[in-house]
Amino acid sequence: MTEYDEFAEALIDQLSVEINEEKENSDLASKIDEDTEFKVTFDSLEDQSHKIFPWIKQEINNFTELNVPEDTKIEFPELLDLKKLKGKRIFTTDNAREFVDSLVDAISKEDIGKISSLMRQDTIKYLVYSTYAKNYFSKISVTFGDYLDETIYLNKLFFSILPKIKLYSQGPPYESGYNQIKSAYIGAIKMTMLEESIHAIQKNLYQSNKEAVKKVNEIYEELAKTILDLDDETLSKIFDYMNLEPIPDEFPIAKRANLFFVLNPESFILGTLAEDQMATKEGRIDTKLSEMIPQLSDIYSRWLKPRQQQYSAMTVIQGMANFVIRNILKDDQDFKNYLFVFKGTDFNAFQAQSNVGIRFTETIFSRLGKKTFRKLIEDPPNTIELKDSQLYFDRIVQ
Repeated sequence: MTEYDEFAEALIDQLSVEINEEKENSDLASKIDEDTEFKVTFDSLEDQSHKIFPWIKQEINNFTELNVPEDTKIEFPELLDLKKLKGKRIFTTDNAREFVDSLVDAISKEDIGKISSLMRQDTIKYLVYSTYAKNYFSKISVTFGDYLDETIYLNKLFFSILPKIKLYSQGPPYESGYNQIKSAYIGAIKMTMLEESIHAIQKNLYQSNKEAVKKVNEIYEELAKTILDLDDETLSKIFDYMNLEPIPDEFPIAKRANLFFVLNPESFILGTLAEDQMATKEGRIDTKLSEMIPQLSDIYSRWLKPRQQQYSAMTVIQGMANFVIRNILKDDQDFKNYLFVFKGTDFNAFQAQSNVGIRFTETIFSRLGKKTFRKLIEDPPNTIELKDSQLYFDRIVQ
């Protein structure tokens, strides 16, 4: 077995929990369908979503004074297609698009041979983009929906099996719990369609995020190339200096891959290493490490600005969506049943959850009201303004 084969197997192993969960849920759904005592049915996802969509669009307009674009479509991908869609959400450099699509397809099909071949073909791109694929796929079982290119995608497998599995697990008589679970199922659809419809009006923010991520990934590719090009002597000195776990010299790709993940600025700058060895938030690194990898300081410095742009865009995207969901669905019984049945919580606990994006949106809304949403989309805050909303107000009123 080659080193590339081992990487491919390790990647699939890291996804084994999710892969097994997908298969177990599908098998259980088939078992339920074969049980003659289970005679209850739920309206199809397609029927429910098309019924709910006009209501969603009107509610969004009422609350935000913005319109969901008329050309917004709804699609219902099966699991494999949903995974490929997630691959499209990996915003690559222009010359990496075809590679990433092939990698995502291979991972979706658990094709270890193809994964290995792709890593051998372009190790740089594999190191950069396999992590994205792994992170997206590890969350696929709890992905209700997504939005991309004027289309709302709803997870057909998830919605088709979740309510009947939940009802079946309660045991007979199944009719006794049917109404509440049906309501919770509708609440889940409402929440998902509302969130993805909000994303459909955030095009400027999405474009800002996309361009920033592409720049970040361009820098990651440069970092990967820099590390893969290190000679063995320098590599060993870096491992010793950083007190990294030794990796035998007969695994040269693994050794360099480990250093790439350690030096990835996402973790390195944020302080996962000892203070005297880590980069500062300004992208600086200690002198000794800079001497061994002269390109590193410049790479980190150029990484910081697009990463901040990405952070700002996504914080507003998610914070705004959560804020709107809370306000539109606060009195919706279907949504409350969803929280109770599928999340084991209630609206008060849901409302109490907070983050930077939600708090910022709340603060701006308290001063601008419904004008908040158009303003945040057209003129989003930077990372400093996210921490101090008064700075944002001072700028936008000038």
